[in-house]
Amino acid sequence: MRVLHGIPEGTTFKDPVLTLGTFDGVHIGHQAIIANLVAEAGAMGKESVLFTFHPHPRMVIYPDSHSVRLIDSVEEKLEKLEALGLDTVILFPFTKEFSRLSAMEFVRDVLVGKIGISEMRVGYDHHFGKNREGSFAELVELGELYGFQVEEIKAIQFGEVSVSSTKIRNAVLEGDVQLAADYLGSNFKITGEVVHGKKLGRTIGFPTANIAVDVTTKLLPKIGVYSVIVWHENSQLHGVMNIGVKPTVSGTNELTVEVFIFDFDKEIYGDILRLECIERLRDEQKFDSLDSLKLQLKKDVEMAKHSLLHYSK
Repeated sequence: MRVLHGIPEGTTFKDPVLTLGTFDGVHIGHQAIIANLVAEAGAMGKESVLFTFHPHPRMVIYPDSHSVRLIDSVEEKLEKLEALGLDTVILFPFTKEFSRLSAMEFVRDVLVGKIGISEMRVGYDHHFGKNREGSFAELVELGELYGFQVEEIKAIQFGEVSVSSTKIRNAVLEGDVQLAADYLGSNFKITGEVVHGKKLGRTIGFPTANIAVDVTTKLLPKIGVYSVIVWHENSQLHGVMNIGVKPTVSGTNELTVEVFIFDFDKEIYGDILRLECIERLRDEQKFDSLDSLKLQLKKDVEMAKHSLLHYSK
């Protein structure tokens, strides 16, 4: 898969069939659009192209609100997109200047002028251009004007619910990582580097790996304890993760992500871990003593092992 950061001068495309959007989470609705795109482009000998933005538009338009935290990091998103068989992904730099382009200017100057699209596939609720003024109907009109075809992909249902990135964010924020996984078609993931912590866990027999996560941009599940699948290099491991402020041993409100990996004793500082969230086990609690905390951690490990054993079936 070719990944373009913007559209460098001299970049060429082969009769591109394109889809457009933020694609946060690359959920089952997105996957349906992309599968349609890849299959039809391949059958016609054309290039499948996904056009998305970095950073997320709302992070640029409302830089101080921190109202949008992403389901996937850029790296996580690209890995999912590559697995879907796309030929090209364009990570287009979203700027305030770019946000002022009208729908017509964007189609004329970028999609037609720089990419030369032959066809488009878009979701049922797609809007684009300045203030999201461009609708599917306008896109069809512009297609007739500039010589490309447009096809609308209907909403994908899970049960009786139309899947959306917003619904996934809400599920994750509520700690319902199982529902989020249903919508995503895969487990919700947290990826980060192992960094040094206070090393208090090892003093009570539960050494944890502290994961560096940019909490201003990456969505995290509701504070609490979770069973997780842990990927280290190419090894799949199991563990129990805590997201919270560690009220029993910490005097700060700093949010941390840490994982106790079962049957694992390697030094992995500086390594990258990927955590797949399987089930929320309990709220974070403050204990009266370290002995009480240690007793609960033993229970957490047993609950997590049971959860993961059930999941593996």
